[in-house]
Amino acid sequence: MPQFTDISRINVKGGDGGAGCMSFRREAHVPKGGPDGGDGGRGGDVIIQADAQLSSLIDYRYKHHFRAERGTHGKGARKDGKAGEDLILRVPVGTVVRELDPDTQEPVFEIADLTHDGERVIVAPGGAGGLGNTHFVTSVRRAPAFAQLGEPAQEHWIELEMKLMADAALVGLPSVGKSSLIAHMSAARPKIADYPFTTIVPNLGVVRAGEYSYVVADVPGLIEGASEGKGLGHQFLRHIERTALIMHVVDITGGFEGRDPVEDYRVINEELRRYAVELSERPQVVVANKCDVSGMTDRVAELKQAALADGHMFFAVSAVTGAGMNTLMLSVGELVARLRSELSSTEDPVVYDERWERRRRERERRFQVFQEEPGAFRVTGTQVERLVVQTDWENEEAIIYLQRRFSRMGVDDALEAAGCRAGDEVRIVGRAFSFEGAEEFPEEDDGDAILVEEDEALRAAVDEKG
Repeated sequence: MPQFTDISRINVKGGDGGAGCMSFRREAHVPKGGPDGGDGGRGGDVIIQADAQLSSLIDYRYKHHFRAERGTHGKGARKDGKAGEDLILRVPVGTVVRELDPDTQEPVFEIADLTHDGERVIVAPGGAGGLGNTHFVTSVRRAPAFAQLGEPAQEHWIELEMKLMADAALVGLPSVGKSSLIAHMSAARPKIADYPFTTIVPNLGVVRAGEYSYVVADVPGLIEGASEGKGLGHQFLRHIERTALIMHVVDITGGFEGRDPVEDYRVINEELRRYAVELSERPQVVVANKCDVSGMTDRVAELKQAALADGHMFFAVSAVTGAGMNTLMLSVGELVARLRSELSSTEDPVVYDERWERRRRERERRFQVFQEEPGAFRVTGTQVERLVVQTDWENEEAIIYLQRRFSRMGVDDALEAAGCRAGDEVRIVGRAFSFEGAEEFPEEDDGDAILVEEDEALRAAVDEKG
């Protein structure tokens, strides 16, 4: 049986942005031509895209590093550099993407939850192309002798976790007959044997009953303590999180050990509650299996009483003889259809791709200021760091422009609020400079116009990619 890969960790890096060009028009009979430097090309993005044709993350089991194409540099005569090609990594529908801490490799935050075919999220944006010197012309700066460098793309690790996208999940202790049930209900043909842990990976089956069609997952058996990670508890429990309905299967015979079916029922529900409270509140039907065995009438009645007391529908069936199976399949189909309808009526109408992109841009705009040591402060944040790495530090005009940007973004005010005073050292990425205090730029200076123009240019580049 092929190994089921449901979690992978990969390293992704967008393409570096090309540098903008500092150039002036030089032609015969045009002794004082204006600036004509082209923009650098934006680096390609690394994009994760959900694909309904995929069923595992096996493609990322052996290859872990992925790089998008870099952008080329701008040239004179207003010739822009070529943008790098995007790199699209396809994953199964139901994949959660998380950012990992570079040191501990533990998840930091969720980037996206891809639940629709074709849904995509940028996980490693390409570096912005540097703007050519044509963008920095103002009424008082007619011949800007600087351009922006291309932005190096960030490299980081992300986690891909695939969660089954099934309408209903069969859960229960090992060897209660879940595999036999899914084999009877659908065309799935799991390995079936009368010993614990026959199922070691989830099986999916499409059930057709009357007018209804739905997907059922046979999740490997849970044991007491699964919520604490005993056995493969966490790996199995995570597959239940997405399902709209839980089909709780109980072996009414108690198995070889002669267990109490009601106690088995309580054990599994407690494990669901401990793992995630919302799982215990998920719609559930209780299925008493192996009811064809003689002498089970009292046990069926006791389990039915316990299930109904908890507000759950109850079915007594036999996966071997088929007794009660049609009623179960039709009832589950009707319940799944109703749950689907309720979910679709409450879904956010916002386009999914736009939601993830909006979140990413919001993260990039944030910055933090903190004191590293007496008289030294560090500023961190994607957009702030991008401006620093795109600045030509050998060019005084470019440095003055950077200072103006920081003032407009509120970085200077944030430094003062954090206790930074004139003469203190400010560190951003690999650069350090002396803080001169928040500066007030005169309103009549049309620097604002160029800032707006640059922001629009960068925004247009992002929009064009998305």
